Amino acid sequence: MLLLDTSAPEEQRKKVLSDVESMVSSTGEIVGNHDWGTRALAYEIRHKGDAEYHLLQFHGPAELLANLQRTLRITDGVVRFRVIKLAPGTPAAPDPPRAERPEAPPVEAPSAA
Repeated sequence: MLLLDTSAPEEQRKKVLSDVESMVSSTGEIVGNHDWGTRALAYEIRHKGDAEYHLLQFHGPAELLANLQRTLRITDGVVRFRVIKLAPGTPAAPDPPRAERPEAPPVEAPSAA
């Protein structure tokens, strides 16, 4: 999971994403690439309330993970990232989260009788 800074220029965000994809492709294999768009963060990170979410699923050696973590840690425009090793038999990636939650039906006030 890769969270990119929405206040960074679009060219910079595209470059970070393409660099990560090329790094993975050079020694591994990209299995899934999901763009979840701009989403609100659960809490502010460095005074930022939203981020551009990207879910990348890939296979690769341990050296790739070490290089990827080192690169993402020092790259400008990356708000957060997380690399998670999935167990065999893990289901496919979920659909992107919905942008808005459905509104709850209106609650009627109890009538005074």
